[in-house]
This record gives sequence, C-alpha cells and structure tokens, in this order.
Amino acid sequence: MKNIPDKIPGACDTEERTCSCCAVDFFEEKPPLWKRQALITAIAAGLILIAGITVKFLTPYHTASLLMFIAVTIAAGIDIFRKAARSALNLHLDMNCLMSIAAFGAFFIGHGEEGAAVIYLFFVAESLEKYASENAERSIRRLLSLAPEKARVKKEGTEVELHVHEIEPGSIIVIRPGEKIPLDGKVTLGLSSVNESTLTGESAPVDKIEGDEVFAGTLNEDGYLEVVVEKKSEETLLAKIIKLVKEAERKKSGTEKLIDRFARYYTPSVIALAFMIFMVPAFILGQDWNIWFYRALVLLVVSCPCALAISTPVAMVSAITSAARHGVLIKGATFLEELSRVKACAFDKTGTLTRGHLEVVDILAFNGRSTHEVLTIAASLEKRSEHPIAKAILRKAYAENVPLHEPSRFRAIKGKGLEALISGKTYYAGSKNLFDDLSIRPPSGSASYKAALSGFENEGKTTIFIAGEHEPLGAIMLEDRVRDNASVIISHLKKANIRTEMLTGDNKKVAASLAGKTGVDAYHAELLPEDKVRVIEALRDRSGHVAMIGDGVNDAPALAVANVGIAMGSIGSDVAIETADIALMHDDLSGIDYLISLSRKTMQIVKQNVTAAILIKGGFTVLAALGLINLWVAVGIGDMGLSLAVILNSMRLTRVKAR
Repeated sequence: MKNIPDKIPGACDTEERTCSCCAVDFFEEKPPLWKRQALITAIAAGLILIAGITVKFLTPYHTASLLMFIAVTIAAGIDIFRKAARSALNLHLDMNCLMSIAAFGAFFIGHGEEGAAVIYLFFVAESLEKYASENAERSIRRLLSLAPEKARVKKEGTEVELHVHEIEPGSIIVIRPGEKIPLDGKVTLGLSSVNESTLTGESAPVDKIEGDEVFAGTLNEDGYLEVVVEKKSEETLLAKIIKLVKEAERKKSGTEKLIDRFARYYTPSVIALAFMIFMVPAFILGQDWNIWFYRALVLLVVSCPCALAISTPVAMVSAITSAARHGVLIKGATFLEELSRVKACAFDKTGTLTRGHLEVVDILAFNGRSTHEVLTIAASLEKRSEHPIAKAILRKAYAENVPLHEPSRFRAIKGKGLEALISGKTYYAGSKNLFDDLSIRPPSGSASYKAALSGFENEGKTTIFIAGEHEPLGAIMLEDRVRDNASVIISHLKKANIRTEMLTGDNKKVAASLAGKTGVDAYHAELLPEDKVRVIEALRDRSGHVAMIGDGVNDAPALAVANVGIAMGSIGSDVAIETADIALMHDDLSGIDYLISLSRKTMQIVKQNVTAAILIKGGFTVLAALGLINLWVAVGIGDMGLSLAVILNSMRLTRVKAR
C-alpha cells in the first residue's frame, strides 16, 4: 500500500512549520482521468495487445505480432521489471519477480501473447491497487483544502490580509458570513452559526457567542465574528487531525503483521515449488519439459500474493479514512481490530452520557412576576460572568429573544452569588442561602415552592435564585441533561452482547436516577479517578476486552487502562485527542454505535478477503499443477480478478454509517 510521506514537498521550510495550508500544494487535484499516465498506458497497451493477438491468429505475420507483444511488455512492465531487479539484488523476492519470470518464460516457449498478457494484466491490477490506496490521499487532500491560506487581521483600526503563517496567537481576525474560519480561536465579538461538519461529521450548525471556541476549516454561516487567535496554523485542530490520520494509516494491526510475515516466506516457497514442478517431471520422470515448464509458469502467476497482501491493509485504510470523514479519529488499525473484540463498555457520566454542560430546564416566577421577566433580569446580571451557569442562562435568553440590560456596579458575593444595578435598581442572583443572608422575605406560598425545589434537587438539578432589593423574583433550574439518544445507544450495545456500565463521581442518588434513564447494566458512584481505574481493571478481568468512553481529561487514567480508550466530544480538546486511542470529534453517542459496527464489519471483511485469497489461490495452484488452467486465466482471475474483488469488497466499508 502506498504511504503518505511525512515531509511534504513544497511545504514550509522547517518540519515544525508544516501546516495544512502549505501541504495543499503537494495534494493538488490530479490531472483529468484521461490525462493520467497509467490510464494512457493501459489503453494504448491494451489496444496493441488486441492488435497483436489479431495479427498472430488471423494473419501469417507472426514476427509483427511478436514485436507488438514485446512493445506491450515494455510499456506496461518497465516499472515491474525495475522492481523485480531491485528485489532480486536485495535477495528479497517479491510478486514482481514472479510475474517477470512468468512473462520471460512464456516468451521463451513461444507464448508471447500470454507473456504480454501476464505483464499487462498485472499492470492493471497494480494500478487498481494504487487507485484504492489513493483513497487515503484523497481524504487527506479534502481535509487540507478546508482551511483558507489567508485571513483578515485587525490592526490599528484597519483590516490587513495576511498569510496564516504570519498570524501569531493573540491577533484578532475577522470572519464574515459565508467565509471559512482560518485559525483556531475564541469569539470576542459577534453571534453566528458555524457549520463544523468538516471536523465532527455533524451537519447541524452550532451557535457561537462571545467566549465560544471556533476552529480552522469550519464555515461561518450567517453572522459577523471577531476571533482572537489561540493557535498557530500548524497547531490547529485541523492540522492535528491530518497528522493523526496519516499516522494511523501507517500503523499495522496484528492481522496485517501476521500476513506480512507470511508473505515474506511465501514467495520464495512458491518459486521453489514451481521449480520442482518443472524439474521433477521433465528431468527425472522424462516427461515433456515444455508442458511442465508452462505449468510451472502458470503456478508462479496464480500464486502471486497480491490479493492476500492487500486483503487487510486496504480494508483497514478504507475504514480509518471513512471514520475520519464521519468525525471519528482512529489512531491505528490495532485499535479498530481490538474494538471488534470488546465485550463491555464503561461510560463516564458527565460529558458522555450527559451533555457535559448546564442547560436551563425550568424557570419559577414568584410574587406575580413572569418567567420572561425573571429570565431578563437573570441574563442581564450574568452578562459579564464567564461561569458555566452564566453561559447557560445567556444561551436561554438568546434562544428566547429576551431583551438584555447593561448592568452597572457589578459585585461578586463570595460563595453566594452576585449583585448589580440594572435600570437604577439592585438585583441579586445566587444560591439558596442568598435570601437569608440578605434578609429577603420568602415568596408567597413558600411551602409549595420549597417542595418543588426539593424535587429538583433530588434529581440533581442546580437552582439559581433571582431577587430584587427586598423581594424574591424567581428561581432558575439548570441541569446537565441526558443525551437524547443515550438509552437507544445503550440498547443497541446490549443487542450486540456488550455489557454497559456507568462510572461517575456524583452521589449514588444522582447516579441511580441516570442509570434508570439510560438503561445501563450497572453503575458505580462517588468515584475518584483512581477508583475508575480499579473498576475498569475489574471489568476487564471479567469481560476480557473493555472499551472506556470518557472526556479524555479527568478520565485519562481509565482510558489508558482500558483495551480501547474512546474520548467523547474531542473537538477543541488537545488532552482528549492525545490520551485516547479513538477520538469522537462530535458530541454524539451515535459515534459509539458507528464504531462498534465499523470495527466488526471491518474484521468481517478482512476475514472474507483473507479466506477468499487463500481458497482461490490454493484451488488455482492445484489446477495449475494439473494443467487445467492457462496463463490468461491465472492472471485474469487468480490475480487481477481476485485483487479487484478484494479492493471492491473493502471499499464497502465507506458505506458504513451510524444508525
């Protein structure tokens, strides 16, 4: 399989400056199909081969046909012969040696048309394999073309267009509607929807407000944004994804390594067997050497390990590149193979089975106030805060289109909340102790509201109280919600005979409530990071192969101990990408379902490819020894046809999708 080079010609001068934008030069779109050298060679050599066969069998000009066969052999086989000579000099015989020996042998015994056909069809098979391997390059090329090369930077009140290499962290860049974001950073001004499907595979745009992160290669859809750059061009999330995918395609699975070791001894053994099939009958048993020489040549061709050699890597590369297009980064074929054996999945709670961020789920209004008014005051109070609760309230306010007021005399009340002046009046937002400390009288019907609040607290919800100077206005309940499809994904895993368990640092009451909602087989509460490691080790001892799904930060030890560590929602998280074996860029549990399906389908296809290659090659070897097939059949079906079947079977992995 063809590897993508580590150093890209035409890129930045130093290795550390290799970035997505410069790398595009190497991965420029190839010329139109009809201009490609391989295709031109295949068409021209094919026409000459047909003409040569016609001349040989329909006319008396056999010398002319021989010249045509030689021309086909040279045109299609120049690289094959060069590789064969190199491998022979290195005493490492490969499939190019097999084909070269077979072709020259066919010419030697007067079967020039079959010798030319062997080289021509092998050339076509090699071209097909190269085309399949280039799927990886095409995927990388698509990623490389995502980020623009230039960006507009605000300098001294004006906008200056600079190459992304010249832009340092801390610079302010401007992105208008419909433009791609050139560098990773944080929104400092503006409100917009950003399409992050290029990184996450998720088509729904994500709303971005001040303080939110944005990433190179994503599309700003409908708003004006000013972004403070946080990373250099070669350090962006997109650049890391490209590097990971390239490295993953070079890491071999256990099955690939086994086949490589087998192929190392296979080719010399086949040559020795062919030599014996020729020598024993012809020189020891005194039979027609011409017949047995031809059979030996057929055996060499039919035993060519092309299909077997590519049976595993072409499937693994197809799976890894397909996963990257779906927002899933698999760091190597080993982890894909390991995942197919998983019998248990351990889920972290926060950020995995739940969304990982607070959302406003209910608003209570006191003393005749409206929920709209409570939200307006709360959002105005929280406008200048960076706290997760403040962001959740602001998102709710933006969603409800409530008007915001500019607060003044903003003051934080340590451990309790905050105070600010809005439209000349003092307002407070904070914990349930706020009312007592400020001597604010309780709302009317306090018994009923306390019962409601008690129910919210039992469900693990966070309550923020809003009050005026002398009276309570209302309360806002926030919750880290269970993901919409959590129970569905858990159900799918159970149907696949995979045990599911939840790990959390929360109390048992909250853990039990969430376990009931999601349907996991078991839960473990009040865990520290080291406790999670212990649980994973025990689960691994019971089940054999365990996958741990977490956020990649506080779950790093557990991710490392599991057979396969999967980081959820890794977009923007360097730690998650570096820690886990597999990283799900989007915040969606369906990626787990997709991964299990992809891994099992990949190993199923690998087994199909290997089995087909061994059975067909073995069967054709027997037929070749008995003289029941000729060189045409050997190369057309036993080599090129089988290689094409393996490639097409492997490319079915690109159609695997999450449910």
